[in-house]
Amino acid sequence: MPIDSSAQSRIDCTALNSRILKQVVHYCVYLPSGYDAGASKQPAQRYPVVYFLHGLGDNERTLFNSGGWTLLDDLRKQHKMGDFLIVAPEGRRSFYINSANGSVRYSDFFLQEFMTHIEGKYRIRAGRSGRAISGISMGGYGALRFAFAHPELFSAVSAQSAALMPESPTQLDAAGRTGVALTGVLDPVFGKPIAVAHWNANNPFLLARKNAGELRKLAIYFNCGQEDNYGFEKGAAALHNELLKEGIQHEYHAYPGDHSVSYFLSHFAEVMEFHSKAFGLLSEH
Repeated sequence: MPIDSSAQSRIDCTALNSRILKQVVHYCVYLPSGYDAGASKQPAQRYPVVYFLHGLGDNERTLFNSGGWTLLDDLRKQHKMGDFLIVAPEGRRSFYINSANGSVRYSDFFLQEFMTHIEGKYRIRAGRSGRAISGISMGGYGALRFAFAHPELFSAVSAQSAALMPESPTQLDAAGRTGVALTGVLDPVFGKPIAVAHWNANNPFLLARKNAGELRKLAIYFNCGQEDNYGFEKGAAALHNELLKEGIQHEYHAYPGDHSVSYFLSHFAEVMEFHSKAFGLLSEH
């Protein structure tokens, strides 16, 4: 049900009973103010879509409940953002990939079931040019992994403070033995010890190298706070260097700030502007 139907734009929150995951997956969709009015037009207008992947410990409502909804409406009023749908699925602690032991097939669910469901239910522009993906923290990793592994599906990708770890699985396993907090959340997804082939198959650094030719057709944006609580600024800088080495055009920003909602929201307008331009809804300055 909508969180609030009185606003011009609305957030449609509902759920999909997943055949692949064998459980209910909740999701929320931001529909711009013209969406409902446009439903009566013949032929009704179709919109681009940005899939938004939340961070660890958050859920499908976090973006819209933490000030994001107001921010989106303000950006549209200021003509800093075009009209597109934002779809936020529940990702739990999956890192948005299939787990190493095959027990959770989140990537399969997203690509084979969720996108098909969303693009059949809402008036979304068909094809790659109208489809983008974004995320923060764990979701930033997920967004980059999806786009770098499947550049044929997405025309643009953005990430804030992505959970990028340039360390090798061996180094991460060693860190886990010393009780580093982050490694505990990796175990259920990547294995303990980390399954190296699985790690490499989902590694944005390696995917950038492997699919460099296709990634040159992708619009890429990412930022990270330089006082990130998890040290993800090192991963962001490493990805920037990897993309430079491969000659892949991208936009990267190293900003002051930590790993917090206030950091994410302070740069969210920039992310939405990036996607608006990538969709051709705003002119380049």
